[in-house]
Amino acid sequence: MKSENEQRAGLLYGIGAYGMWGLVPLFWPLLKPSGAVEILAHRMAWSLVIVAVALMALRRWGWVRELVRQPHKLGLIAVAAAVITVNWGVYIWSVNSGHVVEASLGYFINPLVTIAMGVLLLKERLRPAQWAAVGIGFAAVLVLAIGYGQPPWISLTLAFSFATYGLVKKKVNIGGLESLAAETAIQFLPALAFLVWLGADGTGTFGFHGAGHAVLLAATGLVTAVPLVCFGAAAIRVPLSTLGLLQYLAPVFQFLLGILYFHEAMPAERWAGFALVWLALTCLTWDALRTARRNKAEALRLAVQATASGAQPDTAASQAGPLATGRVAGAARARQETGPTA
Repeated sequence: MKSENEQRAGLLYGIGAYGMWGLVPLFWPLLKPSGAVEILAHRMAWSLVIVAVALMALRRWGWVRELVRQPHKLGLIAVAAAVITVNWGVYIWSVNSGHVVEASLGYFINPLVTIAMGVLLLKERLRPAQWAAVGIGFAAVLVLAIGYGQPPWISLTLAFSFATYGLVKKKVNIGGLESLAAETAIQFLPALAFLVWLGADGTGTFGFHGAGHAVLLAATGLVTAVPLVCFGAAAIRVPLSTLGLLQYLAPVFQFLLGILYFHEAMPAERWAGFALVWLALTCLTWDALRTARRNKAEALRLAVQATASGAQPDTAASQAGPLATGRVAGAARARQETGPTA
């Protein structure tokens, strides 16, 4: 059992992580006149520097040798690096182009896309409330598409790219800091080559707009790594169900910033689409909490039964059968849905 102080600390770490991801739209405009692609390249390059320093401080390098011996995992990490590059690039561009609200929608619908991928790719079976949530989410996208006059491409790109990233990371199954190090190592050389080319071409902004601007570009590594470290600290201290609820803080903050700070328009059809998304997430959250309570009660019942009969707890757990399988699948999905955003 985690102590009360540990759980409180974990909750604060989680709020800190998702709070920083939610407030990051305030940071990207500070990097102008740098364009979105240049900002993305700096983020990829400086993230590796920051993560490498963190790994050196923690002396966690043993995973590198093991990873190099597994070409299949290396291939998956390359896919993850490519997908998160798309996610980061679209997000930076959307914020600096005045589409913060639409970007927030992408992270609101991400859990629904993750569930849909679980059904289509992993052959997972959904409960009725989950089917209802996916159906309502699909209706929301239709309403927004009608309102925009086209599908909400920014939201869909962010949601599908991040859901794919979560799926790939599930298969790679290495720690968050280690995974980011491996991904940014793949991103580093292309990013550095692009930045060198910009400098040689005279179109780069690093070092040409004062020391403050250069420091801000270098700080993109911290903006990437610090929330991830806080998330990792939260993940080992609080239940996955709690992290699943905290994940909504980031898009809520982004949505509020889009309306209140960036003053983006919210016509009636957009409110209707967001209302449907929030209804779908309410169904999903209610179902997740109800299932977690049932699983906890069943686990307690089996433990009491095992104690009374003199059986080992592991034996009792194995008797749960499909219940245990469902709990594992639910935990895996929760991990996918609570990874690094923005």
